[in-house]
Amino acid sequence: MDNRAVGIFDSGLGGLTAMKALRELLPEENIIYFGDTGRLPYGAKTREQLRRMAVQDLDLIASHGVKAVIVACGTLSSNAAEILDAYPVPAFGVLKAGVAGMTKIPGTGPLGVIATEASIRSGAFAAALRAACPGREIRAVACPDFVPLIESGHGSGDPAVREAVARYCAPLKGADAVLLGCTHYGIIGEAIAAYLGEKTALVSAAYCGAAVAAQHLIVNGLTGGRGEERFFVSGDPAAFTRAASTFLGRPVARAAEGLPCMEI
Repeated sequence: MDNRAVGIFDSGLGGLTAMKALRELLPEENIIYFGDTGRLPYGAKTREQLRRMAVQDLDLIASHGVKAVIVACGTLSSNAAEILDAYPVPAFGVLKAGVAGMTKIPGTGPLGVIATEASIRSGAFAAALRAACPGREIRAVACPDFVPLIESGHGSGDPAVREAVARYCAPLKGADAVLLGCTHYGIIGEAIAAYLGEKTALVSAAYCGAAVAAQHLIVNGLTGGRGEERFFVSGDPAAFTRAASTFLGRPVARAAEGLPCMEI
């Protein structure tokens, strides 16, 4: 048994989808979560900025003595994959895991991926999908308005969310499956699913990343804990605590703690 915490970080609320998935898979794990709300959205940053931020975020979460890290951010996973792979603490991004999940989709029809501007601009998701699913058409779409809408409290039932989904996801109509390449997007998954229709499966990169991390812990005998949680943010702790409680469907045991916003 290993009672050290699992670290999870993201630019804001999106990584809570990975945290929720890990809770379902391994309920007793201790979790330390960092939401870099003071520097979001990550999707508008340059590749060089994102690579520096990846190191900063990894070092911050690793300083708490975690046994593994879920990098619950598609933008960092697509722009700093080799940094994650080389980190001394096992770090699991959501790109490779999400693409692996897409390989399980049967058929020969198109596959789609939606993510932040920086993720789509990197080409990493599309390239990985083409390599893993040869012969299938890949449609990659950036959705820059999704994260600001989600972080400001808009959900699947909000007209602004439905309008944005229709605007961005029109090219994905008829796809066999769409990968939610940004962990925030699962929060409005109902709106995306309703627009695309029941014939299009949604694959959550957040859930896939959590599942890969959970399997690593199980195989290596590293599971264990008391279900404890700590939240850190670089922005407004009170706002994050309220939003996290709403999203998780339960009060968080400890209010989020504020950290200084790091220089890029």
